[in-house]
Amino acid sequence: MKKEKYILDEAVLSLFKYTNIQAVVKDGRLRYDAFLMIANEEFVVEIKSEVTKGNKGIILAGLKETSRENNLPIILITKYIPSEIAKEYVAEGINYLDVAGNCNIKQHNLVLHVEGKKIERAAKVNQPRAFQEAGIKLIFLFLVDPAKAQLTYRELAELANISLGSVGTIMQELIDLNFILRTKQTMKLKNTKELLNRWITAYHDVLRPRLLMKHMRFVRPESYTKWKEIDLNYPDGLAYWGGEPGANLLTNYLHPGIFTIYTYRNWLSFKEFGLIPDETGNVEILVIFWGPQTFMGIPPVLIYADLMSSGSDRNIETANMIFNNELQYIK
Repeated sequence: MKKEKYILDEAVLSLFKYTNIQAVVKDGRLRYDAFLMIANEEFVVEIKSEVTKGNKGIILAGLKETSRENNLPIILITKYIPSEIAKEYVAEGINYLDVAGNCNIKQHNLVLHVEGKKIERAAKVNQPRAFQEAGIKLIFLFLVDPAKAQLTYRELAELANISLGSVGTIMQELIDLNFILRTKQTMKLKNTKELLNRWITAYHDVLRPRLLMKHMRFVRPESYTKWKEIDLNYPDGLAYWGGEPGANLLTNYLHPGIFTIYTYRNWLSFKEFGLIPDETGNVEILVIFWGPQTFMGIPPVLIYADLMSSGSDRNIETANMIFNNELQYIK
């Protein structure tokens, strides 16, 4: 909690520096971090050390839930919020304040907006290997099937397509981080919901950008409404709908806006479906990062992860449906 208090105190000082308004911190009740009085307006505070593309959706969902529970406006306090994410949060009605002094706070007659302030971001050192590329691939196996934690290290290395040495290091880190309970006979996953959230953040910040082969778009507009008629496995290999179309196939609820395809093939083969390269296109082609012998199709946990990272209310609502119906084993 010392780190969170430092972030809160520094953010409050920066608010005064750039707006000449003194905020008053009140201790949080129960599980809430704190409450903040700014010009006679009370806010419930959520403190997050970092906001990234990978965790923005998870944080947004939590902020809205906290606001509903308290019947108070929410304010996010963080070290630094990137401008593009800040704009998305403003569109969702979220107040924020960071240590650099950037803020957007609106409640009744109170309107505060500061942007363009920079903060020196320390380089990340000694990051757990569990949340680097090899660890992300290994943890994914466990999130799809927690029973795989009991396989031998050699079996895990083959399924995750990582080195045997990496498996040993990562498993020990997961034990130390309290995500795996080791007994004489078994390895058992624990704190799986927290592990899932940390994995989603790492997946989107570290691994997913490396998987993206190409942005494309359909030449014919009608293809966006007839996408279910496309046989992605034609002509020469495995490919699957993920993200929003994958969620539609699971729930029959979400109409895709971004079309995600995971595949073992080269992106050029998708020209067969009337797709052409377009850096601003809403069809994204990503490399499948597990072997075909591991499992077929796109596991619901990966579809859930892609939806949660978007920050869209509709996507998060659909993600919660998938979590409740397909991921009940994650607690």
